[in-house]
Amino acid sequence: MAGGKLTPRQKMINLMYLVFIAMLALNMSKEVLSAFGILNNKIIESNSITDLRNDSSFQQLAQKAQEQPLQFGDKKAKVEKIRAVSKEFSTYIENLKTEFTKELVRDADGNLPFEAMDKGDKVDEKLFVGDKPSPKGKEFLDKIANYVVQIKKIGGSSIADVEMKKIEKRFSTEPVKSKNAGTTLGWLEYNYKGFPLIATVTKFSQLQADIKTTESDIIAGMFQSDLVAAASLTAYQPIVVPEKTAFFQGEAVKGKIILGKFDPNLVAKSVIVNGSSVKAEAGQANFSFGAGAVGEHEINGSFNFDEGGKVVSLPIKGNYVVVPRPNSATISADKMNVVYRGVTNPMTISFAGVSSDKVSASAPGLSSAGKPGAYKMNPGSGTEVVINVTGTLPDNSKVSDKKVFRIKSIPAPTGAIGGEIGVVKGAKSRLEVSQISAKMLDFDFEVKLRVTGFSLKVAGQPTVVVQGDRVNAQCKAALQKATRGDQVTISDIKTKLEGSDILLSRTAVVVYEIQ
Repeated sequence: MAGGKLTPRQKMINLMYLVFIAMLALNMSKEVLSAFGILNNKIIESNSITDLRNDSSFQQLAQKAQEQPLQFGDKKAKVEKIRAVSKEFSTYIENLKTEFTKELVRDADGNLPFEAMDKGDKVDEKLFVGDKPSPKGKEFLDKIANYVVQIKKIGGSSIADVEMKKIEKRFSTEPVKSKNAGTTLGWLEYNYKGFPLIATVTKFSQLQADIKTTESDIIAGMFQSDLVAAASLTAYQPIVVPEKTAFFQGEAVKGKIILGKFDPNLVAKSVIVNGSSVKAEAGQANFSFGAGAVGEHEINGSFNFDEGGKVVSLPIKGNYVVVPRPNSATISADKMNVVYRGVTNPMTISFAGVSSDKVSASAPGLSSAGKPGAYKMNPGSGTEVVINVTGTLPDNSKVSDKKVFRIKSIPAPTGAIGGEIGVVKGAKSRLEVSQISAKMLDFDFEVKLRVTGFSLKVAGQPTVVVQGDRVNAQCKAALQKATRGDQVTISDIKTKLEGSDILLSRTAVVVYEIQ
């Protein structure tokens, strides 16, 4: 049943299996039947362990495929299909085992009654018609043959020829020369005809073990091919790492070229960068040359190694951009083109080509927000504010710029009754307990508003002026005279920003209609 390189455990199982077959020819004792049952349980236990190992190996392959899809993506897809085919075939065999044992009563531990499984009539009737395979027997043989065909078709060149031959031998159904029978028997007859049921079930379990071993070998083989490839110098990828992505005219372009797979013990025979030889160091080479004119420039060359008696050259490919020295700052308000009085305006201030820690900005009401480039503006009086920005270049020279921002007051809010705006409808009792508030509509900042007073007007009644944000006793008296359909107008709403002394523009009125 098994082929290829076997573990000591598998060899032991196969040896026991052959011993039991020999014992069957002499005497089918209860001890032998029990031994077959024990062997079957051990194979099933071993299969479960192999399943876990295969799952773990596949998860590693899946992770590799996610990290490096070009290298492992195709292999992961193939293994996924092979696992599906293997599961389908193993399930088919499990169904055969179930079919032949479904009428047997298992013990408390789930074990089959091994000593009572000395007959093979059900198997013979199902798999054979006389000495020939029955339709079910032919189906079984076709399943085995088709499994090998699918493995070969899916795996293709990813499965080494020597490994494919092991799989073909492992699942071979060629006729077998029987010494006992003195003739050549068909594979199905040689392995399954006339055997006790427990022996057949054990063989089925062993066939499932062969499926799992095949799956394990394929996954291991695919990883092994990558390990062999990784051991070659051709797996190394030179990477250009400049000190920065853009350089000013007149600057020296500095950086280093490192290998994608860094090895501190690996030193190149020679390194050529833009036609010039540079010193090779452990796993890398430093370079320096003039930046050149404004625009994009290429960095090319090669890392050269001795391998197997010949020179292996790994190409160097990179680029960098030369930009003119900056003469203007980039200043932008994060939420708008103006700044508003009474709220904290977040701002980002930078200088093109200058790192954030080398940029400083100043203006009335401007302060740092705690990280480079981030500021907050709290404008005071007036209609505009000027922000001055200074940048320090690598040669310690200074560049500066400024920009003017308009200062605007916060837009007028809208009055609200119980959180509702416009014409609010409800019973008089609801208005008596509702809070008068204000809302900012279509405003980008989160602000907290507080109503400090308002006027309440009931049709036909004098206007009542209220201090605070809820109706008072005078309001309630006026409301008692209102009837269904009357409108109560809340106007002259005085609104302030919480935490500020700023009194906002006139707040829009809100109307309450009595229901």
